Amino acid sequence: MTTVAGTPSSFPAVVLTETLDQLEFGRVLDLVAEYAVSELGARSVRARVPSSVPDEIAEELALVAELMRAFDRGEAFAPRAVPDLSESVKTLLTDGGVLEAAALVELAGALGAMRETAAALRALRDDASRVAGLETDVPPVGLEQAIVRAIEPDGRVKDDASAALRRARRRVRETRNRLIGLLEHHRRTLATHATTGDTAVTMRGGRYVIPVRKDARSSLTGIVHGESASGATLFVEPAEAVELGNELTAYEAEEAREVLAVLRALTGDAREHLDRIEAGWDMCIRADDLYARTRYAQACEAHLPDLVADGPALSISHGVHPLILAESERAVFFDLELADGERTVVVSGPNAGGKTVLLKAVGLISAMTQAGIVPPVGRGTKLPVFRRIFSDIGDHQSIAASLSTFSAHVAALKEILVDADEGALVLLDELGGGTDPLEGAALAGGVILSLNGRRAITIATTHLGELKELAAGTDGVVNASMEFDGDTLAPTYRFAKGKPGRSYALAIASRLGMPADVMATAESLTPDVVRSLEATLAELEKREANLERREHEVSDRDRDLMMRADAVGSEREKLDLLSAELAEREVELERSGREQARKFLLEARRRVEDALGLARAAVSEATAKEARRLVEDGVRAEGDALDKLAREAASKGWKVKGAGGKGEGERGKQRGTAEPRCEVAVDEPRRGIADVSDLGQPASHELDLRGLRAEEAETRLMLAIDAAVVADLPYLRIIHGKGTGALKAVVADLLRRDPRVGSARLAEPQHGGTGVTIAELRL
Repeated sequence: MTTVAGTPSSFPAVVLTETLDQLEFGRVLDLVAEYAVSELGARSVRARVPSSVPDEIAEELALVAELMRAFDRGEAFAPRAVPDLSESVKTLLTDGGVLEAAALVELAGALGAMRETAAALRALRDDASRVAGLETDVPPVGLEQAIVRAIEPDGRVKDDASAALRRARRRVRETRNRLIGLLEHHRRTLATHATTGDTAVTMRGGRYVIPVRKDARSSLTGIVHGESASGATLFVEPAEAVELGNELTAYEAEEAREVLAVLRALTGDAREHLDRIEAGWDMCIRADDLYARTRYAQACEAHLPDLVADGPALSISHGVHPLILAESERAVFFDLELADGERTVVVSGPNAGGKTVLLKAVGLISAMTQAGIVPPVGRGTKLPVFRRIFSDIGDHQSIAASLSTFSAHVAALKEILVDADEGALVLLDELGGGTDPLEGAALAGGVILSLNGRRAITIATTHLGELKELAAGTDGVVNASMEFDGDTLAPTYRFAKGKPGRSYALAIASRLGMPADVMATAESLTPDVVRSLEATLAELEKREANLERREHEVSDRDRDLMMRADAVGSEREKLDLLSAELAEREVELERSGREQARKFLLEARRRVEDALGLARAAVSEATAKEARRLVEDGVRAEGDALDKLAREAASKGWKVKGAGGKGEGERGKQRGTAEPRCEVAVDEPRRGIADVSDLGQPASHELDLRGLRAEEAETRLMLAIDAAVVADLPYLRIIHGKGTGALKAVVADLLRRDPRVGSARLAEPQHGGTGVTIAELRL
C-alpha cells in the first residue's frame, strides 16, 4: 500500500476527497504517522486512502495484527529510518550521472538501515511470517563499506580513496606551502606605511594575494585581483608568485579530477545494484508504515475488526471517534449494531449531543479499516467492505457559487443519489434542515426511502419529528438517539438504538433564562402532536432510567454476593491449607514418635540385657535383687518415655498413633496394671527366669510380621528377641512372607546387627522357604 516516493496508494479510491475532508481523515492519518520512525514512513502513512478490495484490506490488517502479537510476546522490532533517496535514484537512472559525495554518504547510511531492517524482519520469520515477508534482497555490504572507506561523514573524499588522489593532494599541499611562503616573504619586505594593520596573505578570485594600501600601490609589482569595499585596500598577486600560483591551480584541477573519478567509480558500483537499492528503500518505508500503524493500534488498545465482504452486516463494538480519543481522557464509547434487515438509522436528539461526532466516528472507523489501519474498536466488531463512502456533513454554503446552506445540501444529496446503492455507506448530517420544516421533512423522507430501497447503509441525523415517525413505521429503518440528561440538561454522549431522542429545545431555552412569558407562549404554540410525542418520549426515558437504576442495584448486589463468595472461597482455601499442614505435621510427629520409641526400646533392651547378664552371674540373693531392680528400671523407663511423648503431643492438640486411647490400653495390658516384676531363681546360676511377660510381649518360638510396615516390624522383632533371650529360647522362627522382599531385608539386617543372634538362615522349603527366617540365639 506504499510506494518508494510516498505517493498515494495504489488502492482504488472509494471515498471522494471532499468526504475525507468532512470526516477529517487527514487529521487521523497525522495521529498514526506520529508513530513512524522516519519522515518517509510518516509520509507513507499520510498517503493512505481507503480501498474496496477485500483481499488487500485483509492482508494489510493481518500484517498489523501479526506484528501486534509479536510485540505482545516481547519481540523487539523497530525499522531504521532512511533518508529520501529520490534525487539519488534519479541520478542513478541517468546515464553518466555522478552522485555528489554528500549523496553517497547519505546512500551509505540508507544501505546500513536497509541491512538492519532486513535482519529485524528476518528475525520474525518463525513467529510473524507475514511481516517477515516484507524483507527484500538488499545490496551487498561491500558497497556500503566502499563508500565509508572513501568518504568522510562530512562529505570530504579521503586522501586514501585512490593513489592518484593521494599524489595530487600532496602536490597541492607542497605547492600551496611554497606559494604562501613566497607571499609572506614579499609582505615582510613592504614598508609599514604600505600595508594595513591586519595585513596577512589571503585569497581573492581563487588566487593568493597580499593586501596593500591603495596609495602605496607602486611598492609591489604584480596583478591586482580586487579591492576592499572602501576602496582603500588593493589585493595584489606579486609577479614572482604568478607562475607558482598557476602551478597550484593546475594541481588543484588535477585533484578535482581525481575526486570526480572516485565519485564516478562509487556511483557506478551503486548503479549496478539500483534495483536492490530501490527495493530495500521501499522495504524500509513499508516496515516503518506498518510499525506506525501497529503502535497506533496498541496505543488505542484497538482490536482487529472482522471484515464482511459479501453482506450488509455492520456491528461496531466499543467504538469511539479517534480524534476525541486522542484529545480527551473522557471519550465516550458506543455500540452500534444493525440487525438483519436493518439498513438505515435515523439519529435524533438535542444540539451538541454528539450526533455529528457519532456520524463521523462511523465514517472514520470504516475508512481507516479499508485503508489498512486498525480503528479504535473493541473485540467483536464486524464491518462491511464498502465499495463507496458518501457524506454530507457541515455547512456547504458558498457566496461565490450563489449557494445557500439548503442549496448546498440538495446539490450534495443529488450527487449521492446518483451513485449510492448496495455496498455504499451514506452519512447525512441534519437531513431536511435549512428550509421549511414540513417541506424539508418531506424531502428528507424521500431521500431516506430511496436509499433504504437501494439497500445502502445509511446513518442520518435529524431534529424532525416526521422522520422519527417514518423510522418507526418503515421496514429496514430504525430510530436511535444520543442520550441527554433531562435533569441536568447536559449531554451524556451515549448512543441508544431503538428509540428516538427528544430535542429539549424549550427546556434548554428555559434553563438559559428565556423570559417566562415567552416560554408560556411557546408552550401554547407547540402542536398537540409534538407535545404528545415529547410527553411520550419523556415517559419512556423516565421508565428506562428506573429500569437502569434497578439494573445497577441488581448488578451491585450481584457484585457484592460475588465478593462475599470469593471471600468464603478464600477462607475455605486457607482452611484447606491449614488442614493439610496439620495432617503433614501429624505424620511427621508419628514418624518422630516411632523413632524416639525405637531409641527408648533399644535403651530399655540394653538395660534388660545388663540385668540378665547380672542375673546369670548371680551367686547371692543380693545380686538377684539388683538384677531384678535393673530389669524393672528398664521397663519403667520405657513406659515413662512413651507417656512423656504422649503428653507433649496432647499439649499441642495432636494425637500420636499408639499413644492414649486404644494404643494406651494395649500398652497398659502388656505392662499390666501392677508394678512390673521379675522373679529370678538362684537355684541354678546363669539360668532360670521365672516370669518374662512384663517385657512387652510373651516369649514364643514364632513371630509373624506379615502385613506390618518396616518400622513396626523392626520394633516387634526386637521385643520378640528380648522375650526369647529372657526365656532362654534357643531359636526364633520369624514369618515375614515373600512379597517384595522388603520385610525379609529388614529382618536380615536387624538379625545381623544384634549380638544376641548367633546365626540366621532361611527355612526349609517345606517349612516356609524364603518367607521364613530361623534365628539361632546365643545362650
